[in-house]
Amino acid sequence: MSVFLLGLAALIAGYTLWGRLTEGAVRPDPRRVPPAFAQRDGVDFMPLPTWRVYLVQLLNIAGLGPVFGPILGALWGPQVFLWVVLGSILGGAVHDFLAGAMSMRHQGEGLPELIGRYLGAPARHFTTFYILGLMVLVGTVFVKGPAMLVVKLLPPSLLDGTPLGPLVQGEWLGQPVWLQLVMVAIFAYYIAATMLPIDKLIGRVYPWFAVALLVMVGGIGGHMVLHGVDVPSWSLANTHPEGLSAWPVLFITVSCGAVSGFHATQSPMMARCLVNERHMRLVFYGAMIGEGVIALVWAAAAQGYYSGPTELQAVLSAGGPAEVVFDVATRTLGTAGAFLALVGVVVLPITSGDTAFRVARLIAAEYLRLDQRVPLNRYLIAVPLFGAALALNFADFSVIWRYFGWMNQTLSVFALWTGAVFLRRTGRWAWLAVGPALFMTAVTVAFICVKNYVYDLDVITGTIAGVVAAGLALALFLRTPMAPAHRGA
Repeated sequence: MSVFLLGLAALIAGYTLWGRLTEGAVRPDPRRVPPAFAQRDGVDFMPLPTWRVYLVQLLNIAGLGPVFGPILGALWGPQVFLWVVLGSILGGAVHDFLAGAMSMRHQGEGLPELIGRYLGAPARHFTTFYILGLMVLVGTVFVKGPAMLVVKLLPPSLLDGTPLGPLVQGEWLGQPVWLQLVMVAIFAYYIAATMLPIDKLIGRVYPWFAVALLVMVGGIGGHMVLHGVDVPSWSLANTHPEGLSAWPVLFITVSCGAVSGFHATQSPMMARCLVNERHMRLVFYGAMIGEGVIALVWAAAAQGYYSGPTELQAVLSAGGPAEVVFDVATRTLGTAGAFLALVGVVVLPITSGDTAFRVARLIAAEYLRLDQRVPLNRYLIAVPLFGAALALNFADFSVIWRYFGWMNQTLSVFALWTGAVFLRRTGRWAWLAVGPALFMTAVTVAFICVKNYVYDLDVITGTIAGVVAAGLALALFLRTPMAPAHRGA
């Protein structure tokens, strides 16, 4: 338990100390007119109260990742805590903060536009389509994932004995009908959240979703502390039942809750609603620390409520991370509390899936220069996106999750190097972004090189490839000029 409590204390200290240092590199100017006012359009650029912006940012970035990822990461033992804590403070929160700060300094531009501004036009074109693909994958993962959790909450005998009973208890197109009905309901919500002005649905329902989230995190975390759950002591020993090396797989498996490229697509969306630059640390850095707390709770729960990685692996084999969530919530909070906790877990992916589609619409609109105040333009972009996501829901979920994980972390590499160039051109502490950028470059390249993924190299050879790639990226970075790229920078 001491490791868990020390992790919580470190995250709080990280927000206070490293967060202030990161903020100092950007030098917020409270007098600068933010995009929420300068670009106000009544749809996406709209001032919102800071507490709402914080909650929306937290719920946007905290999808299934800080729950499912740490549960899977717990198979490697207590070393997952180190990645969650240090990754959140030194990597993820810096990454999210810089994405939001750059967007506020450049009229609320989305991530591809920022990448093009600092890394060049070819990078902008590539990342536009790359991010659109990733957002569709996120939407797909965060439709089917929460739908599977919702189905677990439904009584097996639901609608038995009614005229609809035989229709909803079977399968259609190889998938349970109940699962597909829940997915349709989630899709309907996503369409509304994507198309409506941000204050009409997202800005209003997220505070209620936050209550469910707090019940989940506070209930399970509080139960562990009050009952003295035996969370394993600190160790770097690899406890994975299959002997799978933690490097580099752990750093892809646990993305949200440490470092996640998806977050860099969400920060610009909230940069369009923030009313003053002095709130950037709370919203962008602070929300990532909040997600780190969620990840820490689930990493501890996955180790504290099972006798060891072998038992945890058995539960995962039986029903995946969703089975662990259901089991832990039932053990800790009873039937009623478990229901509320599971609702909180369901809320997380839904509140990321809706904004994934919304961000995809915004990115496509920026690229095509389509005015989003015109409703027809929103539909022209959204319909193909939802069509692609619907088709992907019939693909193998495990394959989608694997590629989502790697694409997500690769995007963090682009975002971190963009932030590093931004800081270099403003002449302030670029090393804050260079360090995590080098690390994530090495991780993502090593991951696709090691055996059983894209290539068939051993871990050492794959690591060498990752280090070489990181060195080349650093050499390119050092060639960038230090003159300001924009007067507002």
